[in-house]
Amino acid sequence: MMTLKTTLRAATLAAAMLLAPATLASQAPATPAAAPPVQAKPALWKLADKDTTIYLFGTIHILPDGVDWFHGPLAYAFNHSDVLVTELPDVAPVEVMKSIARYGVLPAGESLREKLGDERRGRYEAAMTALGQQPAMFDRSRPWVPAMLLPLLAVQKYGYAPDRGVEATLDARAKERKLPREGLETLDFQFGLFTQQSEAQQIEFLDTVVKGIPEMKGLIEAMVKAWSAGDADQLAAVLNADDDDPAFAEMMLYSRNRTWTKWIEARMQQPGTVFLAVGAGHLAGPKSVGDLLTKDGFRLTRVQ
Repeated sequence: MMTLKTTLRAATLAAAMLLAPATLASQAPATPAAAPPVQAKPALWKLADKDTTIYLFGTIHILPDGVDWFHGPLAYAFNHSDVLVTELPDVAPVEVMKSIARYGVLPAGESLREKLGDERRGRYEAAMTALGQQPAMFDRSRPWVPAMLLPLLAVQKYGYAPDRGVEATLDARAKERKLPREGLETLDFQFGLFTQQSEAQQIEFLDTVVKGIPEMKGLIEAMVKAWSAGDADQLAAVLNADDDDPAFAEMMLYSRNRTWTKWIEARMQQPGTVFLAVGAGHLAGPKSVGDLLTKDGFRLTRVQ
């Protein structure tokens, strides 16, 4: 069983990671977040040999207004790279919605709320109402869909939104530069991660998210604070510590870290400069991409 904090962390990051900014932009009005940092210096590493440089940048997928982070060594690295590599390639919102329809819709005649039982359904409907949504909004969806989206709807009320997240900024700047963009994964792969869970596991996931929505603000603020300070170890602790569901952690974090590490090591055999930006929880701490690269004999240099 996942702890409340772990489940909320996974749900929030997954929602922002998988959804194009336009998907939910109009569904929850944002209000200014309290006292955002004026200037941030998030962590940035470099892996280099004589003809190849790969910058490793850990992102957070949602930010409040007022966080100034694109400057200094980070801006230099991005502006001198040949390609932007992110978790997903540039995906149109219509493609996101097609994938949700492919993987997230219940069979005909089935209803999400009917599957929850009286107690869980009551909590779910109360949460939907509190977020300004109709309880029937996700009735045709598999449980993992609202488990991802409810945290995103909640944090937008606190002034955070994916259209102000790091990926959105990098995407806009890449388009300005006509910089090529590649993805480490596909939409089908990422949505498939959630469908690997049984329906009972998805329902438990959703219920834990619903119960923890009131704690979202504090968790997001802790993430932003650690990321802005460049405190990679603290951020990894906030994002990854106390995972008491090894299977979920393996699926969502560690197996992907191993796959990405192999991609990076293979890419080091090709010349050029790569700016690789993935969720910050993947780059620091035990079993992270940084940890795996170091164990494989690669030397990472902290440049910011």
